[in-house]
Amino acid sequence: MSNLLLFDIGNSRLKWSCVESDRNPNDRQKKLWSYSGAIDTKLLDSEEHRTELAHYIKSTIPQPERIGICCVAAESYYESLQNLLTEWEGIPIDRLLGNSEYPQLRTQYQQAHTLGADRWAAIIAARQLASDNTLIVSAGTATTIDFLGSNGMHYGGWILPGISLMRDSLLANTARLDIPNDGRAGSGIGLSTPSAIEEGCLLAQTGALIRALEFAKQKNQPIARIWIDGGHADTLIERLHKNKINTEKIPGLVLRGLWAWVKTRMS
Repeated sequence: MSNLLLFDIGNSRLKWSCVESDRNPNDRQKKLWSYSGAIDTKLLDSEEHRTELAHYIKSTIPQPERIGICCVAAESYYESLQNLLTEWEGIPIDRLLGNSEYPQLRTQYQQAHTLGADRWAAIIAARQLASDNTLIVSAGTATTIDFLGSNGMHYGGWILPGISLMRDSLLANTARLDIPNDGRAGSGIGLSTPSAIEEGCLLAQTGALIRALEFAKQKNQPIARIWIDGGHADTLIERLHKNKINTEKIPGLVLRGLWAWVKTRMS
C-alpha cells in the first residue's frame, strides 16, 4: 500500500502524518493517519535533534509515494526539513503556498501569495468536509479566522494574537501585573488581576468570532459551520459553547488540506 507523507511546519510545532494514498481527505474516521507525530519546531535548530528526527522518520514510516509540506515558520526550517529527506531521493516533494491553485476554490485576497499557507490548507480542508458557509479557526500562536462561502470563495479573514501570546505580551509589557494565578475557575469576568487578564484574553477571542459571524450575516451569507483546530481549540470551544455558538474541533485541519492538495498533484 502506497502512502503520502505530510508535514505542517508551524511557528510553534512541526507536525507530520502519513496516510494511505487511496483514502479520501473527507474521511471523518478517528483513526485517520497511519503514523503521526509532532515536535517543537525550534528543535530543528539543533543538529542532534535533526539527526534524531531523520532516524525516527526513516525507521518508522514506510517510504512514501509523495511528500507534501506546508511551512509558515522561517524558511530555514523548511530547508532543514528538506535536508532530512535527502535519502528518499527521487520522491516528489510538493510545497503548498498561499496562492497554490485548488479546484473550485478562489480567494479575494489582494495578493494571494501573502496568504498564509497554513490558512489556505485549512480552507481546503474545510471545503473537503462541507460546502456550507464556514468559518475556519486556528487557535494557535495566533488566532486566525477565515470566511469561506458555499460558492468556494474565500472572502478574507482576521488575525489576532493567540490566547497565550495575548496574555504573555500583556505580562511582559505592563508593570505590576506578574501576579500568581489564584487558580479559580473562570466566571466570565475577572475577580482578581490574574483572572481579569485571563477573562479579557478570552473575551477578545470570542468577541472576534462573534463579530465574524455578524459580518457574514450582514453579507447575506450566514455561517452554517465553524471548524476549529490548534493548541487552544478546547479552551476557545468551551467559551464559545457557553455563548451558544456551535463549534466543532477538527484536529489536523492543515494536514488534511495539504493531503487534499497533494492528491490533486497526482492526477
